[in-house]
Amino acid sequence: MLILPAAFTTFIAAFIGVPVLLGFARFFGLYTTVEEMQGKVYVLFGKVVLILDEPGLHSPVLRIGPRALLTHLAGTVHTVDYRLDQEYLRSQAVNSEEGTPMGIGVWYEMRVGNPVDFLFRNTDPRGSLRANVANTAVRCLSNMPLNTLLEDRHQMSRMVRGEVSPKSEAWGYRLGSVYIRKVHFRDGNMIQQIEQKVVNRLRQVTSAIRQVGANQVAVIKSTAEKEAASEFARAAAMRPYLVGKALQDIGQDREILEAVFEILETQNMLAGEVDLTLIPGGAKAELLGSLLATQSQKFYGEPAAPPAEAPAQAPPAFLVGHPPEFPHGR
Repeated sequence: MLILPAAFTTFIAAFIGVPVLLGFARFFGLYTTVEEMQGKVYVLFGKVVLILDEPGLHSPVLRIGPRALLTHLAGTVHTVDYRLDQEYLRSQAVNSEEGTPMGIGVWYEMRVGNPVDFLFRNTDPRGSLRANVANTAVRCLSNMPLNTLLEDRHQMSRMVRGEVSPKSEAWGYRLGSVYIRKVHFRDGNMIQQIEQKVVNRLRQVTSAIRQVGANQVAVIKSTAEKEAASEFARAAAMRPYLVGKALQDIGQDREILEAVFEILETQNMLAGEVDLTLIPGGAKAELLGSLLATQSQKFYGEPAAPPAEAPAQAPPAFLVGHPPEFPHGR
């Protein structure tokens, strides 16, 4: 029976009593906590009595004594954020040395350096720093050559940062990096003209590249054709030489030469569209030749040529060719 009252008492003390006691301790300034990248400024009767900028657990009573209690009752405790902040100013209007309307984008970083100056030197330090950066960019970057505006951004960034840093430190701000991120033309007609010029230039370059390529291809092609024609001419010139040399070698033997010409004649006759009649040799060869000549006269209506005198010894066989108009299937 004693366990339930003890558990209830422990619950009340742990979950209700301890938070209430810690709240009273914080209210009377017995302790306070400072987070990472954070600071606290204690102000009493218009004077700064304590600055806490180290993260951790602190006891204001041990540092300023009873004034910690008065600060919580009659003073003010300001919490200052030390984290790095950044901002981007778009299209700040400047004019180049040639009178070209340009727009410049400025990106910069800042953080609180002196919390007292940040709180009491300027009512709006962030807005003042923004206006200071914009005015400095316009003042320092106006009337610069157009090539410098478009190319040398690093030098322009250093110039703006050098002008803004001393003034920002007077307001408790510590300026970090400053960078010119974008430089552009603000006149729409000028942008269209520049785009048209760029397109025309690209077309010219493309056409020139194509022409150079076509010329190189033509040179390569003509060179190849020249070499090929030379080789073909050399081959055409070598063919009669080789054929003549082969015939010369063959002509040294009479029998081989006659056999070659006979084979060539037979090949030409077989390649043409003619009818061939084979006549056996012997005593009847003259008679068969006369009959064939008579038959040719009958079909063509011409007198047949007289038969040639038979040689002393008739060849074993010979070929007689008929013209293409000779009727077939007789």
